[in-house]
Amino acid sequence: MRSLILLIALLPSGFLGIHAQELVRTHSWMVGGGPTEILDTYLSPEHFKGGGFCILSTSERRREGRHWSTMMEHQTQLALADDRREQYSEMAAHYQLLWGRWRQWQLPHLHLTLQAGGMAAAHLGFIYNTHQGNNPAQAQVALHLMPAAAATWAFRLLKRQARLRYECQLPLAGVMFSPHFGQSYYEIFSRGNYDHNVVPTTFLSAPNFRQLLSCDLQLSRRFTLRLGYLGDFQQSHVNDIKQHVYAHQLMVGFVKSFTIHPHD
Repeated sequence: MRSLILLIALLPSGFLGIHAQELVRTHSWMVGGGPTEILDTYLSPEHFKGGGFCILSTSERRREGRHWSTMMEHQTQLALADDRREQYSEMAAHYQLLWGRWRQWQLPHLHLTLQAGGMAAAHLGFIYNTHQGNNPAQAQVALHLMPAAAATWAFRLLKRQARLRYECQLPLAGVMFSPHFGQSYYEIFSRGNYDHNVVPTTFLSAPNFRQLLSCDLQLSRRFTLRLGYLGDFQQSHVNDIKQHVYAHQLMVGFVKSFTIHPHD
């Protein structure tokens, strides 16, 4: 009986000891811009080239001492591009939500951290052609499952702590909405003429690729500057329609990391 009472008395402290791990959270906010190329053969066979603007917000949280972390990213892109003769324009707007789980491995002797995992990406947007009359716009709705990997190298620059990080994601499988070539949105939504407009995709029919190279420089205990390059290449070939939006963005922003203690 005495042993049972002692065990019950120790259970709360043991339980708290297991779950009282500190939560480390890292947030970053970046803005940037750069050249963008747009193609959508549903609207026009022309390639449109111009400039784009991007906002990227990233959040990562991990329990201290654990190897798994949760990543969430919000990405918004706007672009305006012209054809080769600069007579017509296309405007593109996209929002992408990415959520995933990462497993990390520390290599202290190399000052290197490796991460690998998987992410789900929800994509919503449109492309608008200023010249088209009947079908001037094309909607973009997609959901992809993507393997992801990253490598982070810690070093010192100008006597300050710095980190160089590269991450990339590739699509494995997903689903997207697309009309058939020549099929109007009026036929789909008003007349109900469905023609396989929700299409399963793979890395062959939608070979998207997204990569981010960034460098963090800690300027003070509370402020870290982040400079980076974001390459986002969204493309597909389904229902006899070729589509792509290639964006190269130079990014700048800041990073904030903080620890939430169990008693907070």
